[in-house]
Amino acid sequence: MVHAMPLASTPKRFTVCDVSPVVECGAYPAKAAEHEIIPFRATAFREGHDCIGVELTLTGPSGEISGPFPMSNLHGGDQFGTHFAASTIGNWSFSITVWSDPLTTWRRRAEIKIPAGLDVDRELREGASLIEQIVGELNARDRKFVISALITMRDTALPDNVRYAAATDLAVTQLFEKHPIREYACDYGPWPLLVERRRSLVGSWYEFFPRSEGATLDPMKSGTFSSAELILPHIAEMGFDVVYLPPIHPIGVENRKGPNNTLLSGPSDPGSPWAIGSALGGHDSVNPDLGTLDDFVHFVSVANKLHLEIALDLALQCAPDHPWVSSHPEWFTHRADGTIAYAENPPKKYQDIYPLNFDNDPDGLYREIERIVLFWIQAGVHIFRVDNPHTKPVWFWHRLISAINTKHPQVIFLAEAFTGEPMMRTLAQVGFQQSYTYFTWKNSKWELEEYLTELAGPKSVYMRPNLFTNTPDILSEYLQLGIPAAFAVRATLAATLSPTYGIYKGFEFYEHLALHPGSEEYLDSEKFQLRPREANFAPETGPNLIPYLTLLNEIRRSNPALQELRTLRFHPTDSPEIIAFSKRGGKNGTDVILCVCNTDPVNEHSTIVHWNMHELGLHWGHDFAVTDHISGSTWRWNEHTFVKLNPTIEVAHITKIISPLEPLTVFTEAQSTVAEVKNQ
Repeated sequence: MVHAMPLASTPKRFTVCDVSPVVECGAYPAKAAEHEIIPFRATAFREGHDCIGVELTLTGPSGEISGPFPMSNLHGGDQFGTHFAASTIGNWSFSITVWSDPLTTWRRRAEIKIPAGLDVDRELREGASLIEQIVGELNARDRKFVISALITMRDTALPDNVRYAAATDLAVTQLFEKHPIREYACDYGPWPLLVERRRSLVGSWYEFFPRSEGATLDPMKSGTFSSAELILPHIAEMGFDVVYLPPIHPIGVENRKGPNNTLLSGPSDPGSPWAIGSALGGHDSVNPDLGTLDDFVHFVSVANKLHLEIALDLALQCAPDHPWVSSHPEWFTHRADGTIAYAENPPKKYQDIYPLNFDNDPDGLYREIERIVLFWIQAGVHIFRVDNPHTKPVWFWHRLISAINTKHPQVIFLAEAFTGEPMMRTLAQVGFQQSYTYFTWKNSKWELEEYLTELAGPKSVYMRPNLFTNTPDILSEYLQLGIPAAFAVRATLAATLSPTYGIYKGFEFYEHLALHPGSEEYLDSEKFQLRPREANFAPETGPNLIPYLTLLNEIRRSNPALQELRTLRFHPTDSPEIIAFSKRGGKNGTDVILCVCNTDPVNEHSTIVHWNMHELGLHWGHDFAVTDHISGSTWRWNEHTFVKLNPTIEVAHITKIISPLEPLTVFTEAQSTVAEVKNQ
């Protein structure tokens, strides 16, 4: 026997589904950033052929209402959408209202029947009766105009076409849209939306090891925060926004690793910064080789004066001689023989690191880690790059990030989780503001298009990508070619595909030697030894990518389109090696950037790019003018544009459209009052 599902006491009159941005049916808030163009979408329909109206309303962190804003019908189907950009940080929510729209239903019916001479008088009288319902909402001028139209519509002595023309006058139809008749209105939602500070979406990151700056190898002597301060102006001049430091804490002595991850270390070997803790202190201490806590605070202040933020590594693991090992042995996993298990990721072994166990004393361990994060916030750190968050329980991150952001909403957590997609997705959903990605291993045109379409599309409601070109752990096979064009290609793609990207120092100097064939580890990895670089930003000392990186960052800052993620659109090309894409940004999406890049760093390729003119805000069949930010040239392009790229000359075009565009309709908080007045 089939049992019918019981109906709700007051069933919704319409059907609404596929609402976006929504995460796990509203279990977690969707993500947005200050001034980000957020697309809102919903599928809404009813039985039969009558028309519906759809509106978006948002509630701000203090309960203020923005809207309602009309959601336009997209592509003539059942999907409706609009755009909104919030400038207030905090917990928002949004709702969707759907109603039966008798005025639009009549207009669509009349435009078919009246020109065909079917039921003309009846249709005009019914239309007049509907229009009469909005007269009371109009100001004196509009009321007088509409009453005149009503008199004409009802005058049977006039020709039918004259009576119909009065109903379809542009001024009259615009009033219909401003003052719709809402029947059986139903509200759906609310769904949560978290708006975070702009840096959570946009930024250029630069990673370096402070201990290598000003270091010497003979005698072996570490650099300090004071010597590292000297390169901060150079980083700022290149246009970077965030300086990321590996762990700065005391490094364990027991099982300390030697050069190139060898098991034996000499008395002068500094060890891995990720092997945290010794008799000198743990996660709330500073490695004395680098200086004192006061020195670090001064380093942060110098960076801030240069408009640089400091991102600090949060690595929740311990060296064998970390103070926690003796004071809290329950925070670690013990083997059958009583020894503590060191970290492994077969075939990799980390004999100098003990992972934490969150099952024995979860509350105690949580409270200690929260204390440590608050300690570094007090020292001026507002960004944490979290090492291997996928090796800790999800509940822990949800609790920690929620607690920290409640007190300090400006704090950003970046998840360094190169792991399975479900875990990466969940970490982003429970609070991480940014995520590392698989970008490092996506090199071909088709791989990039497929992956970035996901990141800028369905995943953008919860995950913000940070595209690093390289890391101390990852020297990709693509970069091991050692070809300068390969570095230029990867920098171009990272800086333009995502509003946030990063490089690890050495990238700008074309460092490309691997530990051995097939390895992604750098030879003489800075993770295990000092790497003073004599070149150190001096262009005259040898070839480098510094001028190009500086140009890329300047282009990013001056073009709002490159600070957007969700507006990324790929466009077909006839070459499997040349990728083309566009982005829209700025006020009403009128800043449009077109990028064309050769993914082959060795060979010249030419192609036809087939631009989707609708996505660009242009008309089909029209030429348009662009200026190339790299070469400075101005060209006239069209929907089928010929492009040739030679990696020895130029790897890409980053162009700005300078022709008139069709703007997007982007609503903001400032427009909410206008919307409310229109509906009074």
